[in-house]
This record gives sequence, structure tokens and C-alpha cells, in this order.
Amino acid sequence: MHFDHLYNPYSAQRHTTFGKKGMVATSQPLAAQAGLDILKKGGNAIDAAIATAAALTVVEPTSNGIGGDAFALVWVNGELHGLNGSGPAPKGISIEKLRDRGVEKMPTHGVIPVTVPGVPAAWAALSERFGRLPLEEVLKPAITLAEEGFPISPILGKFWNIAYEKFKKQLTTPEFAEWFKTFAPDGKVPAVGDLWSSKAHAETLRAIGSTNAESFYRGELAEKIASFMKEHNGYLTYEDLMDYKVEWVKPISTNYRGYDVWEIPPNGQGMVALMALNIARGFDFPVKDDVITYHKQIEAMKLAFTDGKTFITDSEYMEVDVDELLSEEYAVRRRELIGEKAIEPESYVPPKGGTVYLAAADGEGNMISFIQSNYMGFGSGIVIPDTGIALQNRGHDFSLDPEHPNSLKPGKKTYHTIIPGFLTKNGEAIGPFGVMGGYMQPQGHVQVVMNTVDFLLNPQSTLDAPRWQWMEGKAVLVEPNFPNHIVQALARKGHQIQVATDCSSFGRGQIIWRDPQTGVLMGGTESRTDGAIAVW
Repeated sequence: MHFDHLYNPYSAQRHTTFGKKGMVATSQPLAAQAGLDILKKGGNAIDAAIATAAALTVVEPTSNGIGGDAFALVWVNGELHGLNGSGPAPKGISIEKLRDRGVEKMPTHGVIPVTVPGVPAAWAALSERFGRLPLEEVLKPAITLAEEGFPISPILGKFWNIAYEKFKKQLTTPEFAEWFKTFAPDGKVPAVGDLWSSKAHAETLRAIGSTNAESFYRGELAEKIASFMKEHNGYLTYEDLMDYKVEWVKPISTNYRGYDVWEIPPNGQGMVALMALNIARGFDFPVKDDVITYHKQIEAMKLAFTDGKTFITDSEYMEVDVDELLSEEYAVRRRELIGEKAIEPESYVPPKGGTVYLAAADGEGNMISFIQSNYMGFGSGIVIPDTGIALQNRGHDFSLDPEHPNSLKPGKKTYHTIIPGFLTKNGEAIGPFGVMGGYMQPQGHVQVVMNTVDFLLNPQSTLDAPRWQWMEGKAVLVEPNFPNHIVQALARKGHQIQVATDCSSFGRGQIIWRDPQTGVLMGGTESRTDGAIAVW
């Protein structure tokens, strides 16, 4: 990839960032700086990513936490490695037990949708296999932020307040009391510019660092989690935590116009992005802002998503082979359905999501694409007393229909929305990319790849470009700054277009590309949030 083809200084709202020795891109400036601090202390890109991820649990609790899940794509010594740090349903939960309790649909909040958290184990596994500094050292910047406090940034403050207003009406039973004590002390949320701290969060990070996460899964923290869940009739037990291990997986990919696009295999939804790109590569896209371009992108996406929701679940339970879904024969069959007008496939209504994404690179060529989430904002609303651990609600995505591919089973992993992406060409790393935000994520991945490969946009322009989001059926949501003439033309093709009032549901992305010849790093960060790039 030649940077001169990608860099137009007048095409972005903000200029693309360049560096050489290291770069960290994420949604919070303080978290990006935490990663850069670790790089300057002698850590590598993987150490920087862990430091940034830990800091994000402190400075962006509206989207992730210690009690969430994580995935990573890691480029080291010319090879790409995949890490699945998602956790399964507790062994003691089942559809029958929930129905006996009168539960007909997996709830959004509370103890029932809590699955085994994978974040601490993911940090420890990455540190042990690829890190250069001790995990205890790598977590120090995050510990300092939690202990000393930090000022609330604008987008963070907005979503914190939205969650509080919703939670104070809906989460009124005793198991949610600690959430309000932690995130709304004295009955109010911190305003933009206010300082917020959590000594308990700092102590938990310190325990994770000093024990390489053993305390969380087989020690004092595990005991506190299990005790709380038992007290409030939850299903997550000490044994569930003790038995958990992350999975090192072989990344899956497709070749899109000479570039290999990499994703984590199921249970993640990254395959949806690859399926959509496979369908799209059969078309020519000579112009970006053209109704035919958007029409075919949207149609490819809706077909891929419909199939993804039909088939993707824990890989051990999938009824269709991944290779078949990524085959050219399958792409041709689906591509043939795309005509001049919008079609309506078997549809579903995607919920909103809450996730953080980061990309990191060092001067030695190591790169990492990392994503972690509590899901749907603050997650389950469950915070373990005196720990700062906010637990995810990833089990909400399980179906209670025994015939559904993603049906709830003890020890099973659910369909997972969070996906890191990575781009290579001719066996050399181009770099990590990601767009967080629930079911927007594979749609964001497709738009990032096409903006880069088809339309030669630099990273910042790629992220700043107006986005669309397929919702269900023929319904498509577009950003407020989406070209109006394209909106009208898409409507004439049968798409049911709705213009959003803000950009909050269109994902938040980060990109770092590396020139294989010079080692120069080129990054873009998200204009839809408090995004920042720390560079060296």
C-alpha cells in the first residue's frame, strides 16, 4: 500500500496522523496515552494494547469493563494470531430452568444474562504469549486513572447520563444498588468536566496484574463474584470462572481486490463482513458517492447479515461450514439476488450495542487489533460490591427457542457482536482496523475496507465518510450528513431511508496502516466520539 495514493490533505475533516516508533488509536485520549506511556517504557504493541484496554475500563465504563469479553488479532513476526476471549453461559443455566422461573425471553439486565467474563484472561494470555513487560507494570496507568480520577469527556458524559436516566426507572431491585453507588454516587452522575474515580476498580486491576488474572478466576475476586451471584439467584459460579480459558484461534479471511481481510471465526460475527465483501467483489464500484454503489453495498450487506444471523453461533454448534459460507459459489448465488430494486430478505431487528476498540503498533512491526465490550452500554447493570467489576449481559443474545441455532445451552458461547479486523497484502501487514457498535460493526468493516481499497481514502477520510446502516427488511438508517441526493435516489430504488438525528448509532472506528517498506505508521481516529491517536 503506497501512502501517496491514500493521502489527500484536503479530503478529511481532520488530518491523518503519521508516526514511526509507535501509535495507539482509540476512543479516549487518556487511554491512548496510557498505551503510549507503556511503549515508551519499553513495552511492545501488545503491552500498549493491554494498557489501553485496561484504561478504557476506567475512562469509558459506558461501553466496556473488567467483566466483559474481548477479541484480538495480533501480528507478530510475520504471522497473524487470533484470540477469542469470549465466555460461555454458566453450566447451571438452561432454557428449562428459566422457563420454570417464568422467563420467556432472555432479559437485558440482571443476573440471568451474565456470561463468564473473558477480558482479564485475554489480557493475561496476550501478555504471557506476546508481551514484553509484566502485566503488573502494564496495568499501572489504568490503576492510576482509577485511583486518582479523571475528568469526564463530552461523549462519555452524554452516554453516562442516558444510561443513568434509563437505569433509575428500570433497575430498582436490590441487585442493582451497587451500580448506582459506583456510577452515580450521591444520586447523580458526573457531569462533563467532573472528576470520577473508583478506588475499588483500582484495587481490582492491581489484583489482576499481580496474579496474572488468577485472582479473577481462581481467587478472591472469583469468590466475591460467585457469592454475589448466588445471593441474587444468578447462575454464574466459582466453578464457571475457575474452568474458563481463552481460545487461540485461526483467523478467517477473504481476498478483496488483492487485499486479505481478516476476522475472528465464529462465534463472532466477523464472518458477516467477509460474506458481504465476497458478494460485493463481483461488482465494479468506479464512483463512491453514486446511488448504484450504495445500493449494491446495502443489498450485499443485508444478504450477508440475514445468513449470518441464521447460521452463526458457537462454532461447536454451527450447522453450516464456515468455508461453505465464504466460498465463491455461495457468494455467486447470493449476488444473483441483487437487482435494480431493494429486496426484503428474512429479517430481524438488531439491538444497539456498546463496545470499545483500539489499534496499536510499535516500531518493530508488531501490530494488534483489539476489541472489548460489556454489551449494550453498561452491560447487565450488575456491579460486584467493593470491586468496581461491572458484568456484561452477553447472554441476552441467546434464544430460548430450542430449535434456534443460537439457542441457550449450558457452557455454550452466544453469537457475538464484537469483532476486530486486520488487513494484509501479499503476506505483509497493512494493519488493524475496527468499528465498534453492536450490529453496526460488520457494516462498518465493509465500509472501511471499501473506502480504503475501492476509493483510496486515507484512514481519517475513511472514518469521517458518512455511514449507512441496514436495520431490517428494506429499512436503512443514514447519518445526518449523508448526501441528500443519494438518499432520494435510494428511496426511488425501494429502500426505506431514515435520516438519523445524530451519529451515535453508526459505530466508532480506529485505523492504523503501516508502510511495509519504510515502517511509517498512518492512523485515523473516530470523529463521532472523543477519539484520539497517541503517536511516537
